[in-house]
Amino acid sequence: MSLTVFLAVILAALLHASWNALVKGGRDKHLAMAAVVIGQAIFAVPVLLVVPAPNPASYPLMAAGVVLHLGYQLFLLASYRTGDLTQVYPLARGSAPLIVAAVSVVVLGVPLEPLQLGAVALIGLGIISMALVRRGAGQRNRHAAALALTTGCFIASYSLVDGMGARQAGTALGFYGWMTIANALIFAVLAALRWPAMLRRVPTEGRRLLFIGGGASYAAYALVLWAFTQAPIALVTALRETSIIFALLIGVFILREKLDLAKVVATMMTLAGVVMLRMAKQSS
Repeated sequence: MSLTVFLAVILAALLHASWNALVKGGRDKHLAMAAVVIGQAIFAVPVLLVVPAPNPASYPLMAAGVVLHLGYQLFLLASYRTGDLTQVYPLARGSAPLIVAAVSVVVLGVPLEPLQLGAVALIGLGIISMALVRRGAGQRNRHAAALALTTGCFIASYSLVDGMGARQAGTALGFYGWMTIANALIFAVLAALRWPAMLRRVPTEGRRLLFIGGGASYAAYALVLWAFTQAPIALVTALRETSIIFALLIGVFILREKLDLAKVVATMMTLAGVVMLRMAKQSS
């Protein structure tokens, strides 16, 4: 992973944490999710006018990516309805890089150095440990934990599928653009059937998330998808999940949430994994 890719993924992590903070601050999680998903498509349309069309060979992976992103969004909503956000989010995001690394090495045969594997494990475990630093209902809610881990499986699955699809498409932005539009259309149809009144509020009450959240989310994953074409998917996935650190900082300094020693330890563990990832690059 080059320094350029490394910094691009760190920026993506910051953007991801930012739009999640906006969602967290909203009272209606369904409205927030709908606004972000539809907002992504708004930013994807003009980009598609200037990037090449994806290779037709990538269409099956694109279709699979749409289904997996939709599953992720629906399971994330279910997780938020059942458990506490500060418990669900770290479990979902922290489990994903561990799953991706295991599948990449064992199933896909991607070669990773011991230091790289150690870094991925440290990042994943550091993020997951953040779910244990606060005693709350989500911690003891096995159903919420199961939903969060299922969400993590969806994150891991779409990361692998999207990474391979972007490489096969020959254009990360073209692949992501069409996938984003398809995902937004299907999500809007489902929302219209399930929550019609909520969907009508997106252009008004959800306007801020539609453009700010949707723009940040689109830019974040566009950077990640490009990084998938430049570095091993397992390493990119692990690094982008450091968004939980930025979310923690936003929570402490902007949302005025409490910071305790356990959170600091969990954060330092994750940062140590990031440093190891850079050391692995320097030593290779």
